[in-house]
Amino acid sequence: MTPDDVRAAAAILAEMHEQYAPLFGRDPAQLHAYDYLKGLLVCPERKSVEPIALLVGHGDVSGLQKFVNSAPWAYDDVQAEIQGDFARRLAPSAAGTRTGVVGVVDESAFSKKGAHSAGVAVQHNGRLDKQDNCQVGVFLLAVAPAGVALLDHRLYLPESWCGATPEAEARRDRAHIPAGLGFATKPQIAAELVRNAAALGEVRLDWITADEAYGKNGAFLDQMEALEQRYVVEVPTNTTVWVVDPAGRVGRNRSLPTAAEVAAALPAGAWRALAVRPGAKGPLCFEFAAVRVWAVRHRRPGPPAWLLVRRSLEAGPEAKYYVSNGAESEPLEVLAQVACARHEVETFFEDAKTYLGMAQYETRSWVGWHHHMSLVALAHLFVTRARAALGKKSPS
Repeated sequence: MTPDDVRAAAAILAEMHEQYAPLFGRDPAQLHAYDYLKGLLVCPERKSVEPIALLVGHGDVSGLQKFVNSAPWAYDDVQAEIQGDFARRLAPSAAGTRTGVVGVVDESAFSKKGAHSAGVAVQHNGRLDKQDNCQVGVFLLAVAPAGVALLDHRLYLPESWCGATPEAEARRDRAHIPAGLGFATKPQIAAELVRNAAALGEVRLDWITADEAYGKNGAFLDQMEALEQRYVVEVPTNTTVWVVDPAGRVGRNRSLPTAAEVAAALPAGAWRALAVRPGAKGPLCFEFAAVRVWAVRHRRPGPPAWLLVRRSLEAGPEAKYYVSNGAESEPLEVLAQVACARHEVETFFEDAKTYLGMAQYETRSWVGWHHHMSLVALAHLFVTRARAALGKKSPS
């Protein structure tokens, strides 16, 4: 970056601080927010409280710890302002596209030691693809051509944290879990995040996409349809569908074809090669096919849907399967682009964990985890704005 670039980026940061500072409360808390944000951006190694306070802040380690761990500022107010920022600055870039703004539901795990951090348990860590002692968050992000923003987030609380025993209650108290917060599955949390964004009304999500953990959950799809929310979600290869209208038919779902079997029976002419995004060596292409089917929902005939199949162009192609409630007239290109929007969110997590300290927090409390994630969301929004203003493709 040139000196002029640095000055321009600093001006954007100062502008964002002026916009967001009132959400953090009094002047000391506003200064802590500014310090923490700067630390997430520029601390050269570990981006946790102590190095941030000592390297870029005012040296008040204890005050900064309290700001993250227990200060009364509301992270959902910060997220609401971020949603408004996305709507004003990034969403307009999607106005002329066929997909519009795509909402992506995804989860991310954070490895932890010990048993005291809110929600920590031995559970699946998707990044490591194995069981791990970790925390897992469910995230809702919005994707537009001008950039990606984290709209909302929620820490997943495993069932082991939700028991009625004195031990479980004491554990929740130590981690400051809100009173009355019970167990919710990840799809239930995801549906609530989408519902809350719709109720706030800042961002209109034209589509939702998610991986198969959400696509195979009938209750999640029911919630999307109740919200009149279009979706393209991944499903397992053994997902069964009706290929003929099940109205008036009697039969068992176990005799129905799987998504893989439907795809295998498609003629060569059903497939189209489509470029889904730029790649390092040119446009990244896959073959796609879409078949009009009827879903199986809660072991009963469900609504009409698209079965979308994506396969790589290698000799032994890898296939992925999706279902969509898109209109019968929906073009294949639109379904394909929505399905592939998750790549942008993978890049978000990679950048946030590599450059912005997303996984380097040390707080154990429920509110501390959410505070940290909202500040990371704000730091990422700054990077997105700075890239656009300076014409940069990667962070410096």
